[in-house]
Amino acid sequence: MSVLREITVAPSALRPSEYTAALIHALHLDVERVRDAHALEMGSGSGVVLAALARLGAASLCGVDVEHEAVAAGTLLLQDLGHGARSQIHRGDMWQPVAGRRFDLIAANLPHFAMEDHEVPGRHSTWSVGGPDGRRLLDPFLTGLRDHLADGGRAVLTHNGFVGLDLSREAVAAHGLTLRIVKSVLVSIDQEKLALMTPFVLRAEEGKSIHRYGPYAFADMHIVEIATEDRDTHAG
Repeated sequence: MSVLREITVAPSALRPSEYTAALIHALHLDVERVRDAHALEMGSGSGVVLAALARLGAASLCGVDVEHEAVAAGTLLLQDLGHGARSQIHRGDMWQPVAGRRFDLIAANLPHFAMEDHEVPGRHSTWSVGGPDGRRLLDPFLTGLRDHLADGGRAVLTHNGFVGLDLSREAVAAHGLTLRIVKSVLVSIDQEKLALMTPFVLRAEEGKSIHRYGPYAFADMHIVEIATEDRDTHAG
């Protein structure tokens, strides 16, 4: 039996989250701009976002992830759904596997929780590599984005409110891109995860982008679109 066939569903460590659901919902809100797009997902995990892009009519699908399990699970999912012929998932670090390539649509739900490296039960270690300010992966993604967007292309990604939306807007502006908020939601943060948040971020953001109600905590999370400056849009 092949390695792919040994994985019938994505391992629980790759299970979709609230972030994944919000990202897929945002893609559904603009289905006309997904249809016929050559699409990339950075950090493809279970492959479910690529599957959603396929159902919405993307012409081709490409995924990148650092985990062997993610490559296997995502590849199998797309094959089983009949999208294998127009999809490929690469294992590698950030932009390296797609060097020199450009895409009409780039989706991303990268780890960007503000925390030092910790093992989170039930997740791969790479799930918690946001770094103390949450920008360890976000910044290199934004830096390389312009070189991988086709003319008129766009990126749609999850962005925690507590990691500095203005910093991201400034980062992409330096490359001739604009950032706008597509939608905003509240996501739950359990107590164990909140206890791991970098203290200076928690102090600065509590009551601002982090909201507590007794033992329960929630955070602002945005789905943002990044596109070329000449696109007729407005900053969120």
